[in-house]
Formats: sequence, C-alpha cells, structure tokens
Amino acid sequence: MCGIYGYVGRKEAEPILLDGLRRLEYRGYDSAGLATLAGSSLHVRKRAGRVSELARFLEERPAPGCTGISHTRWATHGPANDTNAHPHLGGDGLVAVVHNGVIENYASLKRQLQEEGVVFRSDTDTEVLAHLIAQHYNGDLIEAVRRALALVKGTYGLAVISPRNPDLIVGARLGSPLVIGLGRDEHFLASDPTALAGSTDRVVYLRDHQLCVLTPEDWHILDQESSRVEARIEQIDWDPGDADKAGFEHYMLKEIFEQPEALENAMRGRLSDADASAHFGGLNLDTQQLRRAERLILTACGTSYHAALVGEYLFEELARIPVEVEYASEFRYRNPPIDRNTIVIAITQSGETADTLAALRESKRKGHPTLAICNVVGSTIAREADGGVYLHAGPEVGVASTKAFTSQVAVLTMLALYLGRMRHLSSLQGARMIAELRSMPDMVRRTLACHDTVRRIAERYFQVTNCLYLGRQYLYPVALEGALKLKEISYIHAEGYPAAEMKHGPIALVDEQTPSIFLIPRGAVFDKVMSNLEEIKARGGPVIAVACEGDTEVAARADDVIYVPEVPDYLQPLVAVVPLQLLAYHIAVLRGCDVDKPRNLAKSVTVE
Repeated sequence: MCGIYGYVGRKEAEPILLDGLRRLEYRGYDSAGLATLAGSSLHVRKRAGRVSELARFLEERPAPGCTGISHTRWATHGPANDTNAHPHLGGDGLVAVVHNGVIENYASLKRQLQEEGVVFRSDTDTEVLAHLIAQHYNGDLIEAVRRALALVKGTYGLAVISPRNPDLIVGARLGSPLVIGLGRDEHFLASDPTALAGSTDRVVYLRDHQLCVLTPEDWHILDQESSRVEARIEQIDWDPGDADKAGFEHYMLKEIFEQPEALENAMRGRLSDADASAHFGGLNLDTQQLRRAERLILTACGTSYHAALVGEYLFEELARIPVEVEYASEFRYRNPPIDRNTIVIAITQSGETADTLAALRESKRKGHPTLAICNVVGSTIAREADGGVYLHAGPEVGVASTKAFTSQVAVLTMLALYLGRMRHLSSLQGARMIAELRSMPDMVRRTLACHDTVRRIAERYFQVTNCLYLGRQYLYPVALEGALKLKEISYIHAEGYPAAEMKHGPIALVDEQTPSIFLIPRGAVFDKVMSNLEEIKARGGPVIAVACEGDTEVAARADDVIYVPEVPDYLQPLVAVVPLQLLAYHIAVLRGCDVDKPRNLAKSVTVE
C-alpha cells in the first residue's frame, strides 16, 4: 500500500526512481510521481494512473538531477488524480515530501495553517506535512522534519528533499516501513527491500521514531532527540530474479507454480527424524513456556486469517490446545480476558500489516508471549515479536496471496507437530507426520497438473456474477480463501461457507446461474459433504467439485471435477487450495482484469 523510493548519488536519478517504482507496483496504487534536484532547481512530475503514465510524461518533460524521491499512492484522502499524487510541496517549493501512512490530526493542522495564510492545492493529509516542514525550515532540513513530526499524530514513512540542500534526503518512520539501501557513492531509501533488489544487497531497517539522513557519501540514523544511533547492516537474501515473471504471463501464475519449492523452503531443516518432531531456531520461548501454554490466539488479516483458521484445526487436533482466531483489526480494539498462559501468534506475509502489528503490540503490552509467522526478513512484526518463524517463500509480487498462504499453513502444521510431540503425540505419530509433510511438495506438483482442466472450466463460468465455495473441517477455511481469491482479482461476488450451513440460509441463492465449488476429497466427512452437494444439485445449481484422483462417485454427480491427490485430512488444504487459485486466475484473465494489480487493493496494508 503506497510505495516510496529515493536516490542520492552521482547518477541521474530519474531512471533509477522509475525502476524502483516499477518494482513497487505490486503493492497497489492509483497514481505515481517523483521530484528531483538539479542543483537548486526542483523538478516535480506526477500523474494519476500507472507508472507507465508517469514514464510517458517524463519523456515529454524529463526531470534532471542526481537526487530524488518518488512515490506510488493508494488513495486515502482525496481521489486519485494528478493534484493529489505525491510528491507534495511546502513553502512554494521549499520542500518536497512523499509519505506513506495517515496523519490523523491533519484536519486541525490544516485549519491552523490556513488561518496563517497557507494555501493548499490538494485534498491530501500529506500536504499538511509538507507545509509544516517548510514552516519550520531555517536552513536545517533535518531539524525542520523533526519539529514538524512532533506536531502530528498518526503513522508515516516519509522522504523529504529541499532545493536548499541539493545532496540530501531526510527520511522518517513511525508505523510505516522504511529501509535504507547502501551503495558506493550512492544511497537509496525505500518502503520495501524488494525495490532495492538489483541496486544493492546491503540494507538498514529504520525503527519507529527514527530519522535517517542520506548523502552520496554518508548515511546515519537519528533518534527523536537527534542523537545518532547504531544500526545493523543486513544482507538481502532474495535473488533479484525472484521478482521477474520467469516466462509466466503474470506474477500470480508464477507464484502459484512456485508453491512446491516454497513448501520445500518452509520445511527445510525443520523436520527432525531423530525426535520425530519439528525444530525451529527462532521461537525464543523455552520448552517450559510452550508446554505451559493453555491457549493460543492466532491473529491476522485477509488470506493470513484463513491460514490461521486452518491453524485452529491443526493445533486443537494435533496439540490439544484451545485456539481462538481473531481478525487483527477487531482484536486490537477489544479488551478480552486472556488467561496468563496464553501465547499470541501474529500471522502476516509482509510483516508490516498495520492491524496485525497493533494487535501484536497490544498483546505484548499486556505481558503475553508473542510469536510471528511472516515472510519478510527484518520486517517490523518479525523484529517486535518475542520470536517467530520465517516462511522463506521468496518475494510474493502478485497482490493476491498464493504461495504465502500454503507456506503459512505448512509452518502452522509443523508448529502443531512440535507442540503435539511435547504433549501427547507418540514418536510413531510424529514420524508418520514427517513423512507425510515431506511428500507434500510432490503432491502439490501433481495437483498443478490440473491447470488445463481448470482453464477449460473457467471458460464455462467466467461470466457468472455470483459463486459459492463450500467445504467442511480443514477445508472450510480453504473455501473462504477460494472465495476471497475470486473476489480479489475477478470482481465476482463470492462467498465461502461450511458446506452444512448452506441449508440455513445461503441455499436461497442457488440457481442455474450460480455455481457452487465443493471441496470434497475423501476424508472423515466425505459422506456429509456429498449430501450437501446433492442438495445443491436438487435445486438446479451447477457444481464444480474438487475431489480425489479417481473418485467416480463425485464425478457422477458434479458438473465438473478437478482432481487432487489423496492426502490425510490435515494436509488437504495444501492441495485443495491450488485449483481454487488457478480458477480465480483464469476467470480473471478471461474477464480482462489486471490480475497482479487488482483495483482498490494493496499488497501491504499499512493503514487502518
């Protein structure tokens, strides 16, 4: 959600900034812009729409200079147009600002500035920041930023330049990520380390309430009192090629097909035959703390919330621990009674989701041990949790999450095995689970063979306006996830339900134009789900079934069948979700939708 990219060095900034913005397109945005400094001349260029629109504008009006900041905006205050696009200027061009986050008290600050004669040109909260910084500027840009930020409430990741300081970028962070990229005679500033791939492999993550100062030759970080602080330089371990499409038409399709390798990476080094259990290096909670746990709270948003729902089934069945799953956006504002021996687990792909971060912080404030399951090394949630597990899925560029979901489910399964072995699972049960887990990358490879079948089914149904997804037990969260994928990228209304709940209301929606996707592999509730399927067929509703290979009983009743390998119930989400991802993908392509950058959505949601 929104993206920042800055450069200061000896090269022309414009092409570097454009390349950085292109790497940030996956985050979701509706306008783009940049500002460069050529000596004391400030050049601002911005356009509503895609980065390609900005690039065309720059062909007509280049932006010279070796220092610059750029931005992709996801509209919060004011519509997506050229005027509201970043950067915003303060003091008639004294400063230029790009900003991620939300200034909560912008309205009162704006009124105050207007009373003092300041003229506003946009509807954004960010312009307030630009004018505040300009108002406090007295030759020292760093101090002007610091003093302006002391007046605002809300969240920010920002970058500021001034024609009075042509070789300087000042950045600041509170609740919205910023990372410094270190080069030789050049430095970078970005909201996401992925944007720095190909430019540098050495980064420094800013913490909340910190400022950074970048020049071509130097960089340093300051705290709220303007004192220099030590910072750790880290290596980016993602190959720049990971962010390429590798011959696939879209990032989403590439990431669907990367899931076998992502699962292998998630499990690598974490399964122990000697202990018939899983091992994790970064939990930072001792065995006694884990054994004493009487309850787990899993908190997440979106797709990660659906992974958490799978985790609820896993932990309760395999580890015999009561589990609550909470939307982070609700949990952060509730005040539920939580037992002392409760562990809170935050699940997030980006590690920067604002609501999940707030839920984590609230849990820590009340003294509960916290763990994080996330994909991005060095992210805020990964740093602030007491311990955690990285997915190692590699960068996920498509806005609609795919491989992060399956990696999260795999990690949750291994955690359930680990806790289960501490409590009641026998070594034979543990050994069997390890063998079954190790088989899953190949099972997902086999599942991907359904690709052509799914494409043909998509051709039959891509013009529908409603769709129902139905599953039970471990597959109920997968039904929710399948419906979410279809909504996200094809804009078709879809809902996921426990299959047996259909007759308690939603069955009224069933007609010849509303397909139902049934998740019905062989398992403990197969016969029950088959009865639910018959109820849909009796009312004329078309049925697409996801069933085990060779299941003629399902094939005889469903209109279309997508086959997946037969695996134990607790592992079915890892194979059953793949056809749903592919179905959403192909329907979206057939409808002419922008699969990787669906409208109104952002990859990393860093505002409430």
